Amino acid sequence: MTVVDKIAPDEAKAGARTPPRPTLRHRLSRWDVKVSPYLYIAPFFVVFGIVGLFPLLYTAYVSLFSWEAGDDDPTFIGLDNFKELFADTQFWNALENTVSIFLLSSVPQLIIAVLLAALLSARIRGATGWRVGVLLPYAASLVALGIIFANLFGPKYGLVNGLLQTIGLDPVDWQAGRFSSHVAIAIMVNWRWTGYNALIVLAAMQAIPKELHEAALIDGAGTARRFFSITLPLLKPTLIFVTITSTIGGLQIFTEPKLFDAMPGSNNGGSSNQFQTVTLYLYQTAFENYELGYASAIAWVLFVIIVLIALVNFFLTGRLTAVKKK
Repeated sequence: MTVVDKIAPDEAKAGARTPPRPTLRHRLSRWDVKVSPYLYIAPFFVVFGIVGLFPLLYTAYVSLFSWEAGDDDPTFIGLDNFKELFADTQFWNALENTVSIFLLSSVPQLIIAVLLAALLSARIRGATGWRVGVLLPYAASLVALGIIFANLFGPKYGLVNGLLQTIGLDPVDWQAGRFSSHVAIAIMVNWRWTGYNALIVLAAMQAIPKELHEAALIDGAGTARRFFSITLPLLKPTLIFVTITSTIGGLQIFTEPKLFDAMPGSNNGGSSNQFQTVTLYLYQTAFENYELGYASAIAWVLFVIIVLIALVNFFLTGRLTAVKKK
């Protein structure tokens, strides 16, 4: 047996030895890498669970009862509230009004926001002042805006009717008509939110690399071609975000129609519910009729509708931007 043969088994035994145990500092470092990210995001989930998830689940629980305000022993009725709701003509009227106001406000709002962002991204004098200016309606008090617009669209002495009469048109009773009230409320919503969405889109536009526009300009692409082939496709994530937030806000609209109602103390959305939204109907059911179980069913149906329409908007926005990219 050679010397090498004698040394080899000893080296094999040495290599088979267990590694040294990690020190306490090393173990703490490994736990820090694994656990710290979850601890950093935990406050959000704790707050969301308290103010978001728990009320949502508790509302679903209440919707299964015939529960009136002050009732200490509500009666379990299962899905009867939902069955009654789907046969409720006032609910369908409120839902139709909500969708109508949502379409009249959100669609023009997003189009104008993109065009306004394109103008603000151009080289204009006083760009900062213009950007602050478009955000001022959002910063103003919503109650003040509601009072101002209710007077602007006043049936007798409103400025809008005065302008219509100046050009030879008949005045419009904006609160009394169904479609006219929807238009007036949509204008109020657009006035407040268009500038806010325009600044979000503007921030996304300025994040687009300038090299892409320069290369397209060298290839002979004009302003419109660069906008539809470069800018708009790269705005897809931002447009999806703005569309979804506009959907959530538009279907939950409450303050604008509430302040637009000319009848003092009324929460019904007009004398014949011509601009009553789902949230106004929910408010009336819960805080005027004190039917908490039925109001909870309305809230849950509205939640499901918002989720479904938000998903539809997500796929439509993605499809449209993909077509523009091609």
